[in-house]
Parts: sequence; C-alpha cells; structure tokens
Amino acid sequence: MDLESIFTLMECFERSTLTGLELEQNGTRLKLDKTLTAAATTAAAPISVQTVVPEVPAAVPASQTSEGEYIKAPLVGTFYSSANPEAAPFVKVGDTVKKGQTVCILEAMKMMSEIPAPMDCVIEEVLVENGSLASFDAPLFRVRRL
Repeated sequence: MDLESIFTLMECFERSTLTGLELEQNGTRLKLDKTLTAAATTAAAPISVQTVVPEVPAAVPASQTSEGEYIKAPLVGTFYSSANPEAAPFVKVGDTVKKGQTVCILEAMKMMSEIPAPMDCVIEEVLVENGSLASFDAPLFRVRRL
C-alpha cells in the first residue's frame, strides 16, 4: 500500500460516517478510528455553543478562472515551495518543467511527499502560499502544457 493510497483512504474515511476502519494488505496494517473524538464529545456536559460560519465570496478568484491547466494537490497537506527555508523554490513563474520534475512538497502527518509535474509545462502562476494548507485536489500551479 503506497502513501498516496493511504492518504486517499484517510480523506474518504474523514468524510464518511464510519467511526472505525481496519485494513490489512500485503503485510501493511492500517487502523483508522474516530471513536475517541465521538466519545469525548458525548461524555462532556452539554454546552451552548454558537458557531459563526464565515460567508464564502460568490466570485471565484481570477487565477482559478483563467485559461490553462493545473497541477493539483494529490493529498491534503502543508504546501512547501522548497526543500528547506534556506533553499531556492523548486519552481517559479516562467520556469519550464519536465514531466516528473518536483514542483513542491506537501507535508501530511510529518510525511513529506514530493509532488512531480504530470507533464512538460511552463509554470504560469503559483496559486498557493508557502506554508499554507492545500486541500485535496486543490490547484497548486496554473501551467501551460508544452
């Protein structure tokens, strides 16, 4: 079972109503459990909580409506544009990138995953700030295919 499959399972599990999941495949055992959170919530004394949900702007940012293709996040994680804070970014606007070349790193649960370019392309826009959270399938870069 590869890391990408594990993160995909975690995403699906988080969105589901399941409280537990155990999977064993080729000697790898994975156990996901939401019961601790549910038990702590039900055991607590009832408290009146008022939730304020921020309004989502109706307009889609121009960067997401522009023509072009996107390199999207294959998993949820913190976006890093370089291998370490002192290093130069993997790519910047205007760079020509070869298929398989690392364009960024996504960190999830202390695991660093290098994200490769899916095709030969030119980076036209970086859509995520360094150190910010990228959700699953979120566009990271707007690119022009070569």
